[in-house]
Amino acid sequence: MKKISFTLAISILIFLTACGPSREKSVLRIKETEKRLYDRNITTFSKSGADSLVTMYEDFARHFPGDSLAPVYLFNAAGIAMNSNEGPKALELFSKIIEKYPTYRKAPLCLFFKGYVEENMMHNLDKAKELYLLFIEKYPKHEFVSAAQASLQNLGKSPEQMMKEFEARQKADSTRVADSVAKLKGKKKKK
Repeated sequence: MKKISFTLAISILIFLTACGPSREKSVLRIKETEKRLYDRNITTFSKSGADSLVTMYEDFARHFPGDSLAPVYLFNAAGIAMNSNEGPKALELFSKIIEKYPTYRKAPLCLFFKGYVEENMMHNLDKAKELYLLFIEKYPKHEFVSAAQASLQNLGKSPEQMMKEFEARQKADSTRVADSVAKLKGKKKKK
């Protein structure tokens, strides 16, 4: 009886292992799909190929959540979603990384990109502001802090408004420089 139970247990284990995805096979399929999708000779974007790759990335992270590639693949999936103008999907994936992989080196970027997606795709300026401020507070020394600050300054402004402000700053800077030069020349003449 023990022999039958042991044999049955081994058979079930083999069956379950055979039915489940293999890490190596998953990584290989992902690499092959990436190669096809990012082939330099292909000039058109394949939406179905991108969607398929996102699904593979998510499946890998679901089946192998403790693997070091899981947050990398989720970040790649979020990037594809963001670049495909799929704001809700990008937000979902960036949030998943922040929640499940808070120590992942790109977790801070996920927070910044959530602000970007809220601002530029979802047009939710209040949420974008909240996320940019949170990013600056949590990661004050991150290289993207200046980008977050610039985004906050320009939140809700049209490109035309930003251009007018830029031109006004340029004009003001030119006037300050001219005034400074004139003062220096005036001091030299008095001597």
